[in-house]
Amino acid sequence: MYPTLNIFLWLKRIRVSILCLMLSVVTGCGFSDWVRNPFGDDEDPRAPAELLDVVSETAINRNWRINVGNGQGDNYKKLTPVVDGGFVFAASDDGEIIAVNTINGDLMWQTEVENSITGGVGAGDGIVMIGTEAAELIVFNQSNGEEVWRASVSSEILSQPKTNGDIVVAQTVDGKLIALNREDGMQRWTYETTLPALTLRGTSSPILTSEGTVVAGFSNGILVSVAAEDGVYVWEERVAVPDGQYDIERVIDVDGELLVDGSRILAASYQGNLMAFDIASGQIVWGMEASSYHGMDQGFGNIYYSDDKSHLIALRNNSSDVVWQNEELQYRDLTAPKTISNYVAIADYEGYLHLVSQIDGRIVGRTRIDNDGIRSNLIDDDGKLIVYGNSGSLVSLTIE
Repeated sequence: MYPTLNIFLWLKRIRVSILCLMLSVVTGCGFSDWVRNPFGDDEDPRAPAELLDVVSETAINRNWRINVGNGQGDNYKKLTPVVDGGFVFAASDDGEIIAVNTINGDLMWQTEVENSITGGVGAGDGIVMIGTEAAELIVFNQSNGEEVWRASVSSEILSQPKTNGDIVVAQTVDGKLIALNREDGMQRWTYETTLPALTLRGTSSPILTSEGTVVAGFSNGILVSVAAEDGVYVWEERVAVPDGQYDIERVIDVDGELLVDGSRILAASYQGNLMAFDIASGQIVWGMEASSYHGMDQGFGNIYYSDDKSHLIALRNNSSDVVWQNEELQYRDLTAPKTISNYVAIADYEGYLHLVSQIDGRIVGRTRIDNDGIRSNLIDDDGKLIVYGNSGSLVSLTIE
């Protein structure tokens, strides 16, 4: 297993260079703190924007709230809950997994694992799936939380495992896409890529498509499609090409969640591009230069994404035309956007949830969810918003 640096960066090979010295100086700090101010200067050129007062045009009402262990823990994890079958399943860094009724917030069941949870949560076909720091994928029964099976994998899983009822598929930080039998956890196939010297700490989640394929984005900037049945290669396309003299300039991870839109699949890369591909053939539909390590969402004929400067940007779907761009939350470590009703919901490092008009990009509502911040993806639960704060606050909200 490769060493972990708690700066949201993963160093595969130790190099005696100035870059490594820089990284060692900031070990233990958050990646976001480091990229904003790598040398600790008094004048921070990447200081988070101060929040401006908002004239609220919408009501944000809390339906219920429950706490989940220690939440994201002290390391830079992003454990995103999942909704399935009328329940939300969530996990914490210290090994707690819970199932909550989405309507009233009642706890259905709670269980714990002995190792820290690093990846999840995935759910479907009657099971719940998580990954641990011990490089295990563990599957539970959705109805009662009992363990169904566990399997060792090659390294940590940092994103949500997925299932189609036949296989469970997960992506590991050592550049592998692994499929296990849904019933017993026996390994079905493995697809492996080559990792660059330096990558962001994280991976995107694989997508099981209606074409009978699995599509996954990797740290080398490549999007790959393989057959779900046996892992046979279908197509491979680049989301980004590394460019620059130093390893840190050549980081082009596809870490954000992939977005399926009909026959297209969209992917964004850090220091690279935002691209749309035909799911069946891999043919490029359109693309543009962009830098993001988050996923995207869509609505009102637009594609929404937050870039590496925490600018929220709306693009006209299937084009590079910018409809609007909101820079009021610059360097506030925004989450991926989530469309809900007439708004784009997005959260930041101080735990504020912001509602932005899909029409013109104005911030029209705000509330604070968790003083420790929010970095997991926001979840749309049939018109209600599920938010999971870093300290473990799991909240259901209604937007009016």
